[in-house]
Amino acid sequence: MPSIVLMSDPKIAAIPVVDCGEPLLDVRTREPFPVDARKRDDTGAFAHLREGVLNRLVAAGGLLPDGMRLLFVEGYRPPSSQRLYFERYAAGLRARHPGWDDGRLRDEASRYVSPPEIAPHSAGAAVDLTLVDAAGRELDMGTPVNASPEDSEGACYTAADGISGAAREHRRFLAAALNAVGLVNYPTEWWHWSYGDRYWALATGAAHAIYGPRELSVTG
Repeated sequence: MPSIVLMSDPKIAAIPVVDCGEPLLDVRTREPFPVDARKRDDTGAFAHLREGVLNRLVAAGGLLPDGMRLLFVEGYRPPSSQRLYFERYAAGLRARHPGWDDGRLRDEASRYVSPPEIAPHSAGAAVDLTLVDAAGRELDMGTPVNASPEDSEGACYTAADGISGAAREHRRFLAAALNAVGLVNYPTEWWHWSYGDRYWALATGAAHAIYGPRELSVTG
């Protein structure tokens, strides 16, 4: 596989943010695609995205082959939740690998959970999604959404070897539609795509990110 820039790389944190001020919108009010409940939270924060990201997802849905639809799994994630996820995952890795120093631990953890200070999900800039058929059945993507590198033996990497031909084809369809509308993939997670965040800026050569971490007040 090609070399991967991890979220923990100092180049990501060094990218400035000039937030454009776009609102976070509830994707369920637009109903452009089905919304899965597996990451649902009591406030519904998970179903929010920046307006520009949502508009691009709607456009991407129209680029998929007949009989395929996007399935939205998770968008916005509060900074406090992101920090908790990162710390829990890092603690699990430390228990498995007590000899790793803090730098190694941060790098390895960032393959699966972004460091909280730069996390695209906490900016409303990232979305986790997959594909379903016309009947709403999830298509074979090689691993479930949110499979860890450890549990999947690396099959969660977008360009992983050892997945079925059908899964590889489905990943290509997903990538083609999302790349066409300007989203970029985090290569350790085939389901994670973003626009306007620091990782997007690095991948596209943009001078700065247009979405930074923010708090969202919603009611359930």
